[in-house]
This record gives sequence, C-alpha cells and structure tokens, in this order.
Amino acid sequence: QVQLVESGGDLVQPGGSLRLSCATSGFTAANYAIAWFRQAPGKEREGVSAISNIDGSTFYTASVKGRFTISRDNARNTVYLQMNSLKPEDTAVYHCAAGFGIGNRMRGSWFLPSHFTSWGQGTQVTVSS
Repeated sequence: QVQLVESGGDLVQPGGSLRLSCATSGFTAANYAIAWFRQAPGKEREGVSAISNIDGSTFYTASVKGRFTISRDNARNTVYLQMNSLKPEDTAVYHCAAGFGIGNRMRGSWFLPSHFTSWGQGTQVTVSS
C-alpha cells in the first residue's frame, strides 16, 4: 500500500525555520519524483518544490527560492523540505506527493498536481507572531 506521511508542521514566528518530512512506504521512493504542494484557505493548491528521481534536479516556485530547500534520503525513503526565513504568506497545509514516470516533463511542468498520483494527508504550517 502506497503511503506518504508528512510531519514537522508547526506554529512559528516570521523569520523562523521548519523542516518538513515526508516518509514514504509501500513503494521504492527512489523511483519516484516527489513534490511538495501547499494550500492556504480560500486559495488554490500551489506547487512549492519538487525533486527528480532521474538526476536529483530540484525545482522551486519563485516565492520560496533561496529560502526553501528540498532533499531526499533514499535509504530512509524520506523527502525533506527545509524552510527558512518563513513569512506569514507561507501559512498553509503542506502536502507531499509522489509521481512515477514523469521523467523530463519535470523541467517544464513539475508544479502540475496531475503528474502526482499518490498524496499525503498534509501538515499545517502557520507563520504568525
């Protein structure tokens, strides 16, 4: 059974840091592209970051570049999202998702939810003073 479980969400002050984890099971994570999406109340789901399983390429939405870092530990079947310099606009439920066979399509469309077939339940990140 394919399963993704996020953890690490919390309430943090602006400027603070969090590290989200996405623990996977039921499949070989090294064979899948993994992405982080987020959804704030009243807003559409947004692709935040992704990491390719082909060459380890990483992708970020413009608003988090330089602040967030995605990484993967294939031995632990876990993907991380290190979030620094957090802003109130980063407040959202963060989901990780896995996609198989995306390949080179990652470069132009990594942010499309339709590429990813398995999703976690999400973890709440709240940035507020």
